[in-house]
Amino acid sequence: MKKILLYTLMTVAAAGMTACEDFLTRDTYDQIGSDEFWKSETDLELYANGFIQKMIPGDGTITRGDIDADYCAVDIATDLLRPDGNVSPDNQGGWTESSWTNLRRVNYMLDNMHRCRGRVSDEVYNHYEGVARFWRAWFYYDKVRTFGAVPWYDFTISASDKEALTKPRDSREYVMDRVLEDLDFACEHCYDSGAWINSAQINRYIALAYKSRVCLFEGTYRKYHSVDPSTGKPWEDTQASERFLRAAAEAAYELMQAGIYSIVNNPANVRTQYRKLFTEEAIDRTEIIWAREMSVGMTTFHDLTWRYTSGSYGQRWSLDQDFVKTYLNLDGSRYTATGEEFAREVENRDYRLGQSIITPGYEKLVGGTATPTPPDFTVTLTGYQIIKYNIDDKNYESAKVSYNSLPIIRYAEVLLNYAEAKAELNEFGDEVWNAPIRPLRERAGVRGDRPSSADPFLQTYYGIDDCDLLEIRRERAIELLLEGRRYDDLMRWHLGEKLNKQWYGIYVPALDTPYDLNGDGTNDVCFTKGEAGNEPGVSYIQVGGSSLYSLENDTSGRLLYSVGRNFEEKRYLRPVPQTALNINPDLGQNHYWK
Repeated sequence: MKKILLYTLMTVAAAGMTACEDFLTRDTYDQIGSDEFWKSETDLELYANGFIQKMIPGDGTITRGDIDADYCAVDIATDLLRPDGNVSPDNQGGWTESSWTNLRRVNYMLDNMHRCRGRVSDEVYNHYEGVARFWRAWFYYDKVRTFGAVPWYDFTISASDKEALTKPRDSREYVMDRVLEDLDFACEHCYDSGAWINSAQINRYIALAYKSRVCLFEGTYRKYHSVDPSTGKPWEDTQASERFLRAAAEAAYELMQAGIYSIVNNPANVRTQYRKLFTEEAIDRTEIIWAREMSVGMTTFHDLTWRYTSGSYGQRWSLDQDFVKTYLNLDGSRYTATGEEFAREVENRDYRLGQSIITPGYEKLVGGTATPTPPDFTVTLTGYQIIKYNIDDKNYESAKVSYNSLPIIRYAEVLLNYAEAKAELNEFGDEVWNAPIRPLRERAGVRGDRPSSADPFLQTYYGIDDCDLLEIRRERAIELLLEGRRYDDLMRWHLGEKLNKQWYGIYVPALDTPYDLNGDGTNDVCFTKGEAGNEPGVSYIQVGGSSLYSLENDTSGRLLYSVGRNFEEKRYLRPVPQTALNINPDLGQNHYWK
């Protein structure tokens, strides 16, 4: 009955959006005949729910945004990073009329909802204004991350308004201040109800969580980038970094103090509870603040299991050993061993490792039977095969039928945003450590004590010495693996060069020797420079010669996978498309793309 009700409500919401579609996408937005609309709370709700239909991120945005980060090897990198990617102003997208349609939709609501004044309460009116301003902040945050400076519009542009249509870009600093204003309004006025129907209602807690994300990004971006990459000049507002970091910490803390969410943690489920957040149809709202809800009953599905288990449909996404090293031992100590075979390497480690990649003991249903399953080198490039979002059933590996709902924002991220903002503000201590970091580690079976000295491996990798910041970065990468945050983290920390890395796989003791990767008594893989063998069930991997594989010490050592990337300073932003500059030369090109 509940699912039928949810379906009915969302169908009505979608219908409302469709009814508005003509006047939302017309060229002459100043000639809209909407006197029959904007008369009630229902009108506000229907229009606002339409933003969910158009703007909520899909599975690609939520989960695959990090496949081009530093911890994930892939078959083919994105165009922006490939040496042969040929990204330039001449072929850059993202600035066509359709790219700005969602902003026009939002501003149309803000320009016209005043017709409801006096027909709804101030509380209702301010909530829906907050929802619209949340989505405007969402839109502009994405544009700024992509292009840096962009033109700010807070009204629906008339087709005859040449001044607005041909204005220069506003500075990144100006735009992000306006984004913060919008988020402040949403955080103050959106309903604080914890309930939301099929992801359709933006509330104060979603706004607070998102504000903590946006402000942490901008605050650290200003700190670690000495110049604005749009202009090549120093930032004008030298206090903005601290101001945004303070806003991030305050938003996160307010959400923490609300007591609505907590980390899912049952010691009896320490080996499974983390991954369960990403593989279930039902959303665990104890921890998940906002999600892309999937449902068998409503026939809403995605294709992640297919992508992560197919060597042709997917990109063979695989974790890199440098990253796997950062998972702590269960006693809280650092993993420092070298030359350990796979089964030994992943033993007694942070339980999130075994819930993120295939390790010994992993099973999937094959023909309805639970079957021990090792890493598959037709799917993985390094041996560290990702399973975080996968449904453990072979039936889901060849079609878009995955039903597991996908978190967009989790309480864990809010805790990490708080910890990092406080550390960057030099306000970090045991109390702050114990609130965000300790519970995340203990949920994963790891001793949660605060380290007293910096990890040399992390010091070298990140180029900083602050022990607390290093541990926060460790925790952030592990906890939010493939949730769309890592690539942005590297961009804001000014660590894009980490994308130009050698990919490391599992340790290979010797060539031409088959190995049992999951301890089920059957050999799974053999690395060779010669002819492939014929042992049943064994994948023979060619190394050396023309292969993309080699071994660190020629005949033994870590598996090396070589696919080049070409990150350079200008790639922190994309270029403004030449097509846009041809229409409006006053937009100007980003500094490093000139």
